[in-house]
Amino acid sequence: MPAPPLPPLAERMRPQSLDQVVGQGHLVGPGAPLRRLLEADTLASLILWGPPGVGKTTLARLLAQALRRPFATLSAVSSGVRELRAILEAAETTPGTVLFIDEIHRFNKAQQDALLHGVESGTVTLIGATTENPSFEVIGALLSRCQVYVLEALSRSELEEVLRQALARDVVLGGQAIELLETEALYNLSSGDARRALNLLELVVSSSPARPLGITDAAVVAAAQQKTTRYDKAGEQHYDTISAFIKSIRGSDPNAGLYYLARMLEGGEEVRFIARRLVILASEDIGNANPNALLLATACFQACDVIGLPEARIILAQAVTYLATSPKSNAAYLGIAAAQAAVARQPDLPVPLHIRNAPTRLMKELGYNRGYKYSHDYAGAEGNQDFLPQALSRTVFYQPKPVGKEKELLAFLRRQWAGHYDYGEPTP
Repeated sequence: MPAPPLPPLAERMRPQSLDQVVGQGHLVGPGAPLRRLLEADTLASLILWGPPGVGKTTLARLLAQALRRPFATLSAVSSGVRELRAILEAAETTPGTVLFIDEIHRFNKAQQDALLHGVESGTVTLIGATTENPSFEVIGALLSRCQVYVLEALSRSELEEVLRQALARDVVLGGQAIELLETEALYNLSSGDARRALNLLELVVSSSPARPLGITDAAVVAAAQQKTTRYDKAGEQHYDTISAFIKSIRGSDPNAGLYYLARMLEGGEEVRFIARRLVILASEDIGNANPNALLLATACFQACDVIGLPEARIILAQAVTYLATSPKSNAAYLGIAAAQAAVARQPDLPVPLHIRNAPTRLMKELGYNRGYKYSHDYAGAEGNQDFLPQALSRTVFYQPKPVGKEKELLAFLRRQWAGHYDYGEPTP
């Protein structure tokens, strides 16, 4: 009877202890959070957030293994509420069960709601793995019961360490005359994903029977049958490109905006990430100079979420060109920053008595709401009164700019608050 086939190289090289984990030193190194949990012989529910192939599943297994806890696993792609409830019922008789849910962001609200009681009661200790920002993809009630740990894509040196370990220790590759001569293609094609890098290495080795064998960039590209890309979704190119993208739109250059959009799309960037950044830009860099910018950017985000690629590129292109050609103002962004700074300096300034709520007789006797002018009773500026705490009276946080729709807002505020707030002199 033939021997069963060996699992892929990436599975064969899966770490068997925290000491074998390459990367994620901020989580598993000496004194790091996950290491401290093991040393304290405890484990709380947590969510591991990071790109593919950086060790989320491995860490979940190692934590349960090190603490000798029962381990159950679900994939949110193929499992539903029925499978989840079966595990929760079984966990009632096996205290301390660690439930690992891969791609937890794919669970809908009802499925995530079904987890709440088990997590809150301690029936299970949840470890969720996600490649998406849990702030957007995990319901608040569940997120508040979990600690979020961020995993990072492997650096080039860490990826090289993983590959060298495979060539030295793997039951198949170890001992063969194979040398890692170049790593740029392996790194670029894997984007810091250890699993993908190991799969590429195994592909190159299996397609090159001659020994000795030197692994070169050309050999990797030939085996992968695709060109290397300089866009790394989790590394420097990711941040450089999105920075150039935002700054181009802020600088009112639709051509550059479209170019960097194309760079990201061709590099495999997440469409929702791009659309989300456009929503932020619409408020941060355009604001009330064109209030419709936020509406269009939000519609773009929603449409991209429903449509997906390849058609979503058209929706993104429309939003990019609209935002790039809109008048720009960062007044709202500067305003909230200034207001937060004021709160940080003086966090507990008393609310003026005349605008406090007065639901009881005692509050009214103490002067709450006394002297308040009901704004609708005044035709114009006659009803002006101080709304800010006395220590901040006449402080201007929001300073509209004389562009687009904000020019009208600026004129209104100058009329409404003449002699109170200083909004500068009207432009001749």
